[in-house]
Amino acid sequence: MAETPPSASSGETSGLLKQIRVDLMVLTKARLSVLVVMTACFGYFIATKGGETFSWITLLHTFFGTVLAASGAAVFNQLMEVESDARMHRTSDRPLPAKRLPKPAAFILGWLLAGFGLIHLGVKVNAPASIMAGATLLTYLFVYTPMKRVSSANTLVGAVSGALPPLIGWAAGDRSLLDPGSFFLFGLLFFWQLPHFAAINWIYRDEYIRGGFKMWSNDDESGARTARIAMAYSLCLTLLAVVFPLVSQEMEKWGAVGGGILGLIMVLLSHRFLKSGERTDARRLFFYTLLYLPAMMVASYLAWKALNAPGA
Repeated sequence: MAETPPSASSGETSGLLKQIRVDLMVLTKARLSVLVVMTACFGYFIATKGGETFSWITLLHTFFGTVLAASGAAVFNQLMEVESDARMHRTSDRPLPAKRLPKPAAFILGWLLAGFGLIHLGVKVNAPASIMAGATLLTYLFVYTPMKRVSSANTLVGAVSGALPPLIGWAAGDRSLLDPGSFFLFGLLFFWQLPHFAAINWIYRDEYIRGGFKMWSNDDESGARTARIAMAYSLCLTLLAVVFPLVSQEMEKWGAVGGGILGLIMVLLSHRFLKSGERTDARRLFFYTLLYLPAMMVASYLAWKALNAPGA
């Protein structure tokens, strides 16, 4: 009986481990989870700027708990959309539709990640941070995800879910969720997501239709309707970024300049997409939204007044 060469056996093991690692990253939507965690940490930095409440330990616990909760949400989302993912080319090779991972195992993993994430935030950070993470999970899984098959308004609901993570960090910084700063953080993420997802919807509209999802861009062959939506919400985003520093005590007034410039670029890119209806211009808009968010977070942090500053 022939023996398997040691090199071949180790190569198979290495390949299997690599596949498992890749599948876990896909199952937990690692890139999306990074965005969620990044905005949660941004909320914490804003909430504690210049104050005595800042703590690297609290930030670490906020980071860890949010990573777990976001990863758990991603697992449950894919469990709920296995059939739709199987019909779309861009998602058909995910571990669940490709049957590389059994659903019961994913279900257990999702519960462990989400449950431990919420518990960790509640025990190691504070109850409001855990509540905000729970609200994110509830709206994402039980409202947004099922609504995708029913109404194109799902994008607005999804934007609500995506706008809550900064409030996890804000609450972790012991700031009231009724403070003006929390509304700014929520509005920034809410309005940013709408042009971002409008561009994605249009670029992959055929895939979403194949998956059975109701999106703004369904049957929008010219892209005009999608571009108008993107432009409208880009304008709302720009107004928020300009008006908030001028009327609030939370930011320096010069913060309106950076937010205004960054927002107007998005408006112009949306208008360009409206005029051309070309996929390349939709992609430019999409990629700019990815650049906009970190740039706007840096600009907002620089303009944010320290807690002990006059007028703060």
